[in-house]
Amino acid sequence: MTKDWKEVAATKKQRITDSIPKEWVIDTSSLDANVMKVPETCGLLSESELDITNSSATDLVARLADGSLKAVDVTTAFCKRAAISHQVTNCALEFFPEMALKQAKELDEYYEKNGRTVGPLHGLPISLKDQLRVKGLETTMGYVAWIDKYDTEDSVLTAMLRKAGAIFYIKTSVPQSLMVCETINNITGRSVNPRNKDWAPGGSSGGEGANVGIRGGIIGVGTDIGGSIRVPSAFNFLYGLRPSHGRLPYGKMANSMEGQETVHSVVGPIAHSVSDMRLFVKSVLEQQPWKYDSKVIPMPWRQSEHDAAVKKIKSEKLTLGFFNCDGVVMPHPPILRGIDKVVSTLRENGHTLTDWKPHRHDYAVDLIQSIYASDAGKDIHTVLSASGEPAIPNINDLVDPTKSAADITTLWDVQLQKWNFQMEYLEKWNEMEEKLGKEMDAFIMPITPTAAIRHNQFKYYGYASAINLLDFTSVVVPVTFADKELDKEVQGFKPMNDMDKQVQAEYDAEAYHGAPVAIQIVGRKLSEEKTMAIAEEVGRLLGNAITP
Repeated sequence: MTKDWKEVAATKKQRITDSIPKEWVIDTSSLDANVMKVPETCGLLSESELDITNSSATDLVARLADGSLKAVDVTTAFCKRAAISHQVTNCALEFFPEMALKQAKELDEYYEKNGRTVGPLHGLPISLKDQLRVKGLETTMGYVAWIDKYDTEDSVLTAMLRKAGAIFYIKTSVPQSLMVCETINNITGRSVNPRNKDWAPGGSSGGEGANVGIRGGIIGVGTDIGGSIRVPSAFNFLYGLRPSHGRLPYGKMANSMEGQETVHSVVGPIAHSVSDMRLFVKSVLEQQPWKYDSKVIPMPWRQSEHDAAVKKIKSEKLTLGFFNCDGVVMPHPPILRGIDKVVSTLRENGHTLTDWKPHRHDYAVDLIQSIYASDAGKDIHTVLSASGEPAIPNINDLVDPTKSAADITTLWDVQLQKWNFQMEYLEKWNEMEEKLGKEMDAFIMPITPTAAIRHNQFKYYGYASAINLLDFTSVVVPVTFADKELDKEVQGFKPMNDMDKQVQAEYDAEAYHGAPVAIQIVGRKLSEEKTMAIAEEVGRLLGNAITP
């Protein structure tokens, strides 16, 4: 007799709870809405463990390389902090400290015997979204039907990170199917934002956002087909990289709509700094991933591109476009203030900022939405029917199973429309450069129309998804925090459409006080080195904003 899906899910959830050693269990009965300080105040972490988990990844790998830190000590610190993270944010779908510590011990033994590291990430714990396969573990991707199915091999990226010396200890939660920007599933329930349990940590890499946000991780791996790296980064005051398709290996990862080739999901890091993000990208590209994943472009790390960007920043200065509204949905006051803050700061430091009109973003949003729904939800609902679990409510906003799936000629036409739109956008970029008489290095825009949002209120994906359709490189930069005194509700607002009306109606200055605000720096396709350098300069000039 087939088990009831609720029983299967409950067993899995209990296994996650039981994976936390009893001595790492903390009292969560009387916590405030903001749990950011819990790792420092709960008494579980020693002073040295707090120092380790509050360090940068670049600093830790240097200390591991010179022998002043042991992999076991670093791993223990992050395992303990991730255990705290899960208890206060519900961010894990797998937690495996014993496997991590075994891996760390082996790395320490290698270092002691050989006097050197195995690679550039030697001894560094890295958290993984529950799409990346780790041999011997489950990858459920938020589906009950995928519980008790154990991976027989690593994903390509997992194998490369392992070869570089990274240690795996947690796989983080995702929304059922990955296809929404909040993190809730029928296995573990809802993940919450560590800055306020009433806010979402974003999605679909929301478990990564929450865990890295509270420093249960220092670099996390997310994926992005419509904002799933950028939204969690923004909502947790972190940096995030959405690389162009083909730059980093996606091979052998679990996914929704496998075989859908019109808009690709991409993989990238979520981190506390661009320098840590750069460490991740360089460490992966060093291993020539194009030899193992046929979709990866043979493009090593281009130090010359980074150096040229840095030189331009210091001498000629940057020329950047910007806009604060895509013509479909007007962002909330904290986002508008965040854009203004970035633009004014850059101008004050000698950079050129020019108005950039987003080309046909309404068309782009409708087009990519039709791509997401092209199978009328068959992929998702086939997996749901295997266990009998219901769809999470958010799925209904994405796909309508009562509609017919698109036929092949319709899909061909959609792919042609996408290509034509991409070329139109390039034409507009080139026209702007002709008008300016110089290169436009990138442009600045919102990621979402809201700061970190209240649960069940994420409605508009267009600021993120339009960039997926274009396949441009994008880097998230944290800017500031919503302030009820500065970000007053707009009086007499006239909505452009029903979606605009719904999004504006959600704004409450009191409810969003303190919510993280971020922007994205968007560069041309495959401009990761340059766009990260620009993002690093923006973050430097902002001082990354002071965490309250």
